[in-house]
Amino acid sequence: MEKFILALDQGTTSSRAIVFDHNGLPLATAQKEFTQYFPSPGQVEHDPEEIWSTQAGVALEAITKAGLESTDIAAIGITNQRETTVVWNRKNGKPVYKAIVWQDRRTSGYCDQLKEEGHAEMIRQKTGLVIDAYFSATKLKWILDNVEGARDMAERGDLAFGTIDSWLIWNLSRGKLHVTDVTNASRTMLFNINTLRWDEDLLKLMDIPAGVLPEVRSSSEVYGTTSGQFSSSVPVAGIAGDQQAALFGQMCIDPGMVKNTYGTGCFMMMNIGTKPTESKSRLLTTIAWKIGNQTVYALEGSIFIAGAVVQWLRDSLGIIKTSADVEKLAAKADSSEGVYFVPAFAGLGAPYWNQHARGTITGLTRGSTAAHIARAALDSIAYQTLDVLLAMEKDSDIDIYELRVDGGATVNSNLMQFQADLLQANVVRPKITETTALGAAYLAGLAVGYWSDLKEIRQQWQVDQIFYPGINSRKREELIQGWQKAVRAAESWAE
Repeated sequence: MEKFILALDQGTTSSRAIVFDHNGLPLATAQKEFTQYFPSPGQVEHDPEEIWSTQAGVALEAITKAGLESTDIAAIGITNQRETTVVWNRKNGKPVYKAIVWQDRRTSGYCDQLKEEGHAEMIRQKTGLVIDAYFSATKLKWILDNVEGARDMAERGDLAFGTIDSWLIWNLSRGKLHVTDVTNASRTMLFNINTLRWDEDLLKLMDIPAGVLPEVRSSSEVYGTTSGQFSSSVPVAGIAGDQQAALFGQMCIDPGMVKNTYGTGCFMMMNIGTKPTESKSRLLTTIAWKIGNQTVYALEGSIFIAGAVVQWLRDSLGIIKTSADVEKLAAKADSSEGVYFVPAFAGLGAPYWNQHARGTITGLTRGSTAAHIARAALDSIAYQTLDVLLAMEKDSDIDIYELRVDGGATVNSNLMQFQADLLQANVVRPKITETTALGAAYLAGLAVGYWSDLKEIRQQWQVDQIFYPGINSRKREELIQGWQKAVRAAESWAE
């Protein structure tokens, strides 16, 4: 009997499930959006129970759509929005507060305080991260400090903290498993990426009781089995944060290989091998995956707002009805005609790390139209990617000739061509753009012997289209200078 792998892809705006066959091809997909809560400016929350119910629902739906039973599933792999923080009661499994999302900025003030107290260098050496409200530690501290009774319960050992992977596995196992993997742990600002352990100095600094933390495991092993969601129990065997899963799904398994994921945010990652490299350009050093005893590291540049800028045009500005309309609207303008859009709605990520910057649109004239704004919004995704790629080249001393791309916005061929022009590098779109879910599936499949090794998986990766650079260098320089000026404007607004 042929078996299949189920990937759970829990994202920032929707929960998805995909069933993959032995060739790494998607057999069936199910997806459901869930509610975004914005309690006050700069704050973003999700309902953990809604995340769980949508994820459990689409898992069953995908299996049914594929015409399968749970007995046909060899293993489940999980990939998730990273840094988003959930704290729940171990006794009844109920969250004590909503999930605080990675985009949330409520702890910016505390992060400024940590910097002023001189902790930045110590935190960078231990975690590979810069101090920013983006990561989980300060969100967890906020919940313990602000939810009535939470700190006392945590001290008594009654509370559990987790990123979304931990929350899903807790529910899949009916509270038997409180685990995470090294990739998600490395995004908390509490995990030492050199020793691969929770760091006592950091826990002490932020006053976080160790008892709330999950057990850290590798990215590819059988953690346990499901309990009651399906007609039979299924091994849960792979976990990786979404960007690490995409790096793996893109088969960037050799040092120097780079991928960029165009989702709600944009995330570029470079495989740097088995030793962590310190970034001189304010990129993050993070764990790419751990399989068996081998830990692989990556450099990462995080762009907070990419696809979310299109949602903003749709929901807040109302100049498009559906996200898909943006390409048609932008195509009405040959260029942005000097309009630049810096979508710093949640501050600026790499390589600027300015948590107080705010979104700006510059260069508007009386002749500027909705089409120019739409074009500038799409262009901003490519410009932010360029900023990160230049920082990565500088840090790694490697000229990047090829960027493997995935995520929703890669269907937009005009954007991919503009990206290649700006980067002066080939942009390679694979046949299967579901690389995040695929990476989770591969990690789970390797753990249960569904795929024998990386060599077998590597043969499955196929190119759909390559975009080659085709712009003259003077025009490119002009465009980049305009962008840099616009970023300076967004930053000076924050001063």
